[in-house]
Amino acid sequence: MKKVVKFGGSSLADSKQFKKVKDIITADEARVYVVPSAPGKRSGSDAKVTDLLYKCFNLALSSKNFDEAFNEIKSRYEEIISGLQLDLNLDNEFEKIRGKLLNEPEKDYTASRGEYLNAIILANYLNYEFVDAASVIFFDEAGNLDETKTCSAFKSKLESKIVVPGFYGAMPDGKIKTFSRGGSDITGSIVASACGATVYENWTDVSGMLMADPHIIDKPAEIKNITYRELRELAYMGATVLHEDSVFPVKKAGIPINIKNTNRPDDEGTWIVENTARRSNYTITGITGKKDFCSVIIAKDLMHSEVGFFRKVVQAFEENNIPIEHMPSGIDTMTVIVSEAKFVEKEQTILRRIAQLVEPDTLEVEAGLALIAVVGRGMKSQTGTAAKIFNALSDARINIRMIDQGASELNIMIGVANDDFERAIKFIYNAFVKDSANNFKF
Repeated sequence: MKKVVKFGGSSLADSKQFKKVKDIITADEARVYVVPSAPGKRSGSDAKVTDLLYKCFNLALSSKNFDEAFNEIKSRYEEIISGLQLDLNLDNEFEKIRGKLLNEPEKDYTASRGEYLNAIILANYLNYEFVDAASVIFFDEAGNLDETKTCSAFKSKLESKIVVPGFYGAMPDGKIKTFSRGGSDITGSIVASACGATVYENWTDVSGMLMADPHIIDKPAEIKNITYRELRELAYMGATVLHEDSVFPVKKAGIPINIKNTNRPDDEGTWIVENTARRSNYTITGITGKKDFCSVIIAKDLMHSEVGFFRKVVQAFEENNIPIEHMPSGIDTMTVIVSEAKFVEKEQTILRRIAQLVEPDTLEVEAGLALIAVVGRGMKSQTGTAAKIFNALSDARINIRMIDQGASELNIMIGVANDDFERAIKFIYNAFVKDSANNFKF
């Protein structure tokens, strides 16, 4: 039995956190493959090392002095090394990074150095082998993960205890390429899949996932078990404990993910699995959402019988590089939901193009829309779920501006005004989680 353990930035923010991480790893001999993030914030006013690296890159690109930010980064790592009493010096590494910034600044390379340096320190502290991610994680010419080459590269590492920095890999020409922010989660998943791990433990600063945003719901219930599909739905709409793309490598390999708390290692956390017979305590698994969408409402008599109508509408958005979030429709109407910030810059061009392509009877735009996703595998076998949601919003005197439910019955999407967003989540949560009533606040 071998485990991959990934530690987030808050888990490795300073030397005190490093000591907690070592205790966790040495407590279980199965934890042989380790993936660290760059140092995160030590307090609310602190900066993440990755943000400081991006700052250095932007200043270097403009030929401006980046010494202040660069020295702050150096001091962060020096504190960790000193606090752990390690016989380790990173001066040569910093000189390489500085030289690159001065002579040939590359965004992905610069950003990746946070994880790279942290992994060197952690490997030294654990007495594990350091493995540069650029030597084992590979992308093809199109920037997609080269699974075959990556798995082959890991085969020679399976007998060693290794530390692999998260967040990046190498292109065919050797250049560094990073994943999107939070991409160390993806690295951990790739390593777990390539090494055939039995479990992928993702350590962060919370004891698993919660049913709702704790900034909206006072002490929301914990999620003990969740499926990959449920996680994708929640992550897509804003749940941020785990990067939404990190499920793919382990899902394919059938490896469960366990979200754990570095500061409370004995907590069970949340298990993320392909399928489970375990029932949730509630009909729903979680509620999440986002604000600031707008809806484009196209109406035309007999549109359902007009071949290619939907394709032409989508074409208008595609031509302007605007992704579509949702597209609920009726017999003579269809609604396209898009990000307000992305849409407003090109709205007149898009509306004019829709008018040209499909000649609608009416064309309306509504802004200030918030989307709420109510997600749960239990909804499929439970009657009255939608009615409970609608009754809750009716009790709150909240007008529903959009409803969309997929064929899987895993997710019900509700559109409300931005101003009603937090209140809507509170009323829906309260409708399903009865024992939270005493915490329910308006």
